[in-house]
Amino acid sequence: PVRPPPPPPRPPRRRSCARAPGTRPSLPSEGPRAPGSCHIMSRYDRAITVFSPDGNLFQVEYAMEAVRRGATTVGVRGADCVILGVERKAVANLQDPRTIRKICKVDDHLTLAFSGLTADARVLVNKTRLECQSYRLTCEDAPTVEYVARFMAKTQQRYTQRGGVRPFGVSSMLAGFSPDAEPQLWLVEPSGTFSAWRANAIGGRNEKAVKEFLVKNWAAGLDEAASVRLTGKALLEVV
Repeated sequence: PVRPPPPPPRPPRRRSCARAPGTRPSLPSEGPRAPGSCHIMSRYDRAITVFSPDGNLFQVEYAMEAVRRGATTVGVRGADCVILGVERKAVANLQDPRTIRKICKVDDHLTLAFSGLTADARVLVNKTRLECQSYRLTCEDAPTVEYVARFMAKTQQRYTQRGGVRPFGVSSMLAGFSPDAEPQLWLVEPSGTFSAWRANAIGGRNEKAVKEFLVKNWAAGLDEAASVRLTGKALLEVV
């Protein structure tokens, strides 16, 4: 009897990896993958509201990396003063260096220095200035340094929890005086955390070395001249 020819062999099935919505498969430049596995980073570093398995938000970490790539900012709190110093990087020959400002006045008694993306800092400074004016109009008094630091932290944290936005790539040091005329120095980070410091440094490739220098050389009761000298020596650690 005549038998029908056997059916053609079926092509092998390709195994696909499940991906989170809005993500993409890893590119060849991202390195080889084991068969049947997915690139973990490509699942979680695209969406701002998705945690990685180890509890990290990669977009916030990228924002902090943008701060580390910026200019170094040093803040020192003395007995009756707060000194802010910022590294001045080289500019183009035809550029006016006076147009590059890393230290801004937020209110009559508040000054801010930042490290990171200048465009993001401009937006954050404008929001903070508007809040200070609104506080004066409502309460007929100047806002405290802690209140302004809390507002900045709340604004930056809001941009880490919603879709369609990205975190501010900027860290700020806020200097001012309390109602009792005590100097205060506050640090606000891209994650939305804020804290008070006696001395600190943010940004730059030698951030760790500058912090170690401040830990070794800061002392309580520094006068204005000693605080300025300590800030200048700390910035020299960047060179």
